[in-house]
Amino acid sequence: MRLGSGAFAACCVVIEVLGVALFLRGFFPAPVRSSSRAEQRAEPAAPEPSAGASSNWTKLPPPLFKKVVIMLIDGLRDDFVFGSKGVKFMPYTTYLVEKGASHSFVAEAKLPTVTMPRIKALMTGSLPGFIDVVRNLNSPELLEDNVITQAKAAGKRIIFYGDETWVKLFPKHFVEYDGTTSFFVSDYTEVDDNVTRHLDKVLKRGDWDMLILHYLGLDHIGHVSGPSSPLIGHKLREMDSILMKIHTSLLSEERETLVPNLLVLCGDHGMSETGGHGASSMEELNTALILISSAFERKPGDIRRPKHVQQTDLAATLAIGLGLPIPGNSVGSLLFPTVEGRPVREQLRFLHLNAVQLSKLLQENVPSYEKAGTRSGDRLFLNGSLQVHTAAVFPSQVLSLLLLSIPEALSNKAELEVPLWSPVFSLLFYLTLLVLSALHVIVCTSAESSCYFCGLSWLTAGGVMVLVSALLCAVVSALAKTFGDGKFLSKNPAHPKPRWSELDVLILLGTMGHVLSLGASSFIEEEHQTWYFLINTLCLALCHEIYRNCLLRDDSEPQQCPHVEEEFIRTAAALQDRSTGCDTLEPHGVSRSLTSLDTLRGYEKWMVLASPWVILTCCRLLRSLNQTGVQWAHRPDLGHWLTSSDHKAELSVLTALSLIVIFALVQRKCSLTSKVALALGLLGVYCYRAAIGNVLFPWQRDSKDISKGVIEARFVHVFVLGILFTGTKDLLKSQVIATDVTIKTVGLWEIYSGLVLLAALLFRPHNLPVLVFSLLIQTIMTKFIWKPLRHDAAEITIMHYWFGQAFFYFQGNSNNIATVDISAGFVGLDTYIEVPAVFLTAFATFAGPVLWASHLVSFLSSETSSGSALSHACFCYALICSFPVSAYIILVTSLRYHLFIWSVFSPKLLYEGMHILITAAICVFFTAMDQTNTKS
Repeated sequence: MRLGSGAFAACCVVIEVLGVALFLRGFFPAPVRSSSRAEQRAEPAAPEPSAGASSNWTKLPPPLFKKVVIMLIDGLRDDFVFGSKGVKFMPYTTYLVEKGASHSFVAEAKLPTVTMPRIKALMTGSLPGFIDVVRNLNSPELLEDNVITQAKAAGKRIIFYGDETWVKLFPKHFVEYDGTTSFFVSDYTEVDDNVTRHLDKVLKRGDWDMLILHYLGLDHIGHVSGPSSPLIGHKLREMDSILMKIHTSLLSEERETLVPNLLVLCGDHGMSETGGHGASSMEELNTALILISSAFERKPGDIRRPKHVQQTDLAATLAIGLGLPIPGNSVGSLLFPTVEGRPVREQLRFLHLNAVQLSKLLQENVPSYEKAGTRSGDRLFLNGSLQVHTAAVFPSQVLSLLLLSIPEALSNKAELEVPLWSPVFSLLFYLTLLVLSALHVIVCTSAESSCYFCGLSWLTAGGVMVLVSALLCAVVSALAKTFGDGKFLSKNPAHPKPRWSELDVLILLGTMGHVLSLGASSFIEEEHQTWYFLINTLCLALCHEIYRNCLLRDDSEPQQCPHVEEEFIRTAAALQDRSTGCDTLEPHGVSRSLTSLDTLRGYEKWMVLASPWVILTCCRLLRSLNQTGVQWAHRPDLGHWLTSSDHKAELSVLTALSLIVIFALVQRKCSLTSKVALALGLLGVYCYRAAIGNVLFPWQRDSKDISKGVIEARFVHVFVLGILFTGTKDLLKSQVIATDVTIKTVGLWEIYSGLVLLAALLFRPHNLPVLVFSLLIQTIMTKFIWKPLRHDAAEITIMHYWFGQAFFYFQGNSNNIATVDISAGFVGLDTYIEVPAVFLTAFATFAGPVLWASHLVSFLSSETSSGSALSHACFCYALICSFPVSAYIILVTSLRYHLFIWSVFSPKLLYEGMHILITAAICVFFTAMDQTNTKS
């Protein structure tokens, strides 16, 4: 069956998405539980000791505290309490830390530093799996043994107000609760007011044993404005006053009951210097933990410095304090300062309970470790090895098919013969399917703990095995066909293939070098440096190509480029006949020589000579805008300078100029209606940023009128949808009027301009220059490089891909989850709506690759007369994206025991999974445009 190379590439990438999804599901397994909760409650708390039989050691000691209040402040970094901010904005808390009856700790969280896994760690004392970073979006019920479940079983009444994640984790555990949406980060006032409004009446009541308050405002301010925002101080002062109210109420109750209570102030995770969290920087790991109770005696002049502990230690401490069994999966230790005021015999009893629980956990895991012959850290492949290795086959098979299809896919016809039916009816297919089925039956029926793949229905599992077998047979068939026909062995003496240009060699070596660099953790952490180096080298190669063709003359005069007719004819003939060649941007397949520069006049020719240096200058300026990665992320940059409160006027001027330049660069190909909509939309972008306090109006000198900007953002959304609708209408119209190519060109550009407007709305104001330079570089390369140099579709596609990846990092992104700007997902929303929030967040994160891919479609559709250019572009885009994805899956599989498997390699794996999904969407769009070209 003959398929266009674009359609073939799109199908391959869609299959690759399926394989990557299965691989991710098998690579990130659910944590293994040590034993069921029923078994844990049925067993005695601890065995009898060898001595001291006169004491009843088999029973739990009585609770140390009557009531426990947990005040969890989301994103409470340790220096917000123990640093200068704490002294300035939290005076009451600082007094308790320095002179009050309290114990202070710096609690270290573990990866991933997002809310749901950290709540699990606080309440279970265990280390959640990395996949919980994804489950954080929709938290399932917590089935592990935990303090909340133990307290409910003991008859304690628990009240909760705050982040609804708790309600999802512990359904039917609270006698009273009021959940607030945690993902609507634009709200940092009502989300806390909804918690505080319950305090007065609850503190006066005595019908509860545990009160849990989860405040989200501080974390939301960090996501929107960063830790240096002046709003941080106001929020810390508000939290300090709430803490004082709770502590005062507990003290007054203690005077009547003479039984101590416990107030816990803690954070679930910290906050990076950009305001995000999710990774392993010290600012994200270190959180404040303060235990406050009148039971903690303190002598005058006793100065205590916060001790460093593990966040998982709180679960064991709360269990002992409430007289409950320590959760069975807890790896934490009792915070000994909380019981150091008790008699020595009681202290030993508490330590004994903790030691017995830890030894029991060790005994339950060591036998399985010895039996399986693996380490406990190797759990990622213990229960999912079959699924992981099966799923890993998908990307490698797809990549093999793409590589074997290069000669036909990039030929002038842009078509290839795809073997669909012959592999299915081959003996190899049935033998492979039989072997896979046998393995599936053996593993899933004899293993004590079946993998996720075994949990699939037989129909689904059979479909996966059929697809794997068919792909394998297709690869074998393509190999036989390729080498059987001698395409890689024979040479045509009449039409020898032209030599690879230096640019082709650079593209090949750069792509392969980037793929190989993914095997090192340092190169993954600092991947932006790789892409910065590649695009700088690309600019130098383009500069060399321009100067070599234009300046290397005997008289060394740059007035006219050389033109040798014989060389032109010979190269053109070779291009017409070479089987691996791509369509050029000219109707007659002209050569790479710069003969078109002869038609350029004055400044245009000098712009061609200067364009690589202009692009290099733009890239250098962008590098100083946002520091990213790990090693140098803490260094000051222009972004930090612009976002400080002292430079709001400068940021306002820069924002206004950026929006004007964006309009000037984008409007040139739009229709009149879209130009008006674009202008009004960009004006709305400035109004939105002024409404939320990022920039100033000329007449606005203070922040009294700051709002959420919902109306202004929706105003822009209307124009974005209007421009996208106009562009889509023109595309559909071009399908009917096949002869009018102009309508299709305008429609594609309007879709592109609508995406640019959406990006301008979602980008932070200091990042608008990134969008400006992206548009400027695209304009320069279109007019002064791609057209004069007459690059073919494959080279232009790879250049777009490289620049798209570079601009992903120019935005300040990295392979660190903490750099994802989730506040972009709530621009224009007044409540949490999952679908638009996820879409907007993903678009804002991957705006660089998406905008460059959109520009590629528009450019090839308007500048080429050959209908195969988009097919070539689609095939090349799928091929260059499949290289890193396939190689990285193989690398991660081989490096599964690496020290940084969770902190470095796994976050990158999630980014690659998202990237291949976006690539599939891009390839499908390319294919649709290619079909439009074919009809035209």
